[in-house]
Amino acid sequence: MVKILPLADMLYRILRIFPNILSSNTPLNQLFLRTLTSENYKSLKVEKVGRNNCVHLIQLNRPHTLNALCDSLLSELTKSLQSADIDNSTAAIVLTGNDRAFAVGADIREMQHMNLQSCYNRELLVEWSIVRSIRKPIIAAVNGYALGGGCELAMMCDVIYAGTCAKFGQPEINLGTIPGMGGSQRLPRVVGKSLAMEMCLSGGPIDATQALSFGLVSKVCEPDCVVQEAIKLAERIAKKSKLMVSLCKEAVSSAYELNLQEGLNCERNLFYTTFATKDNTEGINAHLSKRKPKFIDN
Repeated sequence: MVKILPLADMLYRILRIFPNILSSNTPLNQLFLRTLTSENYKSLKVEKVGRNNCVHLIQLNRPHTLNALCDSLLSELTKSLQSADIDNSTAAIVLTGNDRAFAVGADIREMQHMNLQSCYNRELLVEWSIVRSIRKPIIAAVNGYALGGGCELAMMCDVIYAGTCAKFGQPEINLGTIPGMGGSQRLPRVVGKSLAMEMCLSGGPIDATQALSFGLVSKVCEPDCVVQEAIKLAERIAKKSKLMVSLCKEAVSSAYELNLQEGLNCERNLFYTTFATKDNTEGINAHLSKRKPKFIDN
């Protein structure tokens, strides 16, 4: 059976191949923008923040369910991330929840009547891989619970900042199942086999201090400062070449997806590629001239 892609997904894939299409004010351009930047979200709050509105801030907004990850939220999140990825004014993305929860995992009500066949027929959870395909950096600002799919979603992001009240865990075993969005694969790569195994087998969470000591998060701050600190990081990233940020993200991410030699080859090829860009020339000349570089993302 041929799978028919949604219009937004097809347009996004076209834009990934032909990014310059956004540089002209054509009817096709306007169709892309209307389709991918619609603000009629029910499960998200989305706004542009930071210096020159360079940060795409996404807030998961299902507070009555502690931001349980239902199908409709996934669809909206995918659309918002893709919108940010093609928006030339966006330098980075901040993803957050609310004070009580970043996200508590899958919406159990949607899983209640699932069986083996329906999992395969729906390709359950496959769409979450789209998060890892976004080329702009994603910073997770986590307060409260990041459990199950919530923890896995945070790990799909490139940087995690946590409030002192944050808790991370993979409690799927308590529901008679196991992690399904990457928890059993990404967690050991970050915190090591022993702690990952303990978290997955016991279902117990770790707090923000433990998460910091094991490298799951890179910064812990007061809960009311987490989002602002994430935005500050995004603003610092915005001063760099968007092209180099994308290549650097790809290089670092390869360390978790390739063996060492493959990763080194990937890094070297990306490094070589930078010397074919105007931003590389500008960066080197600016450094030698002792001035700030003026990157053009090319």
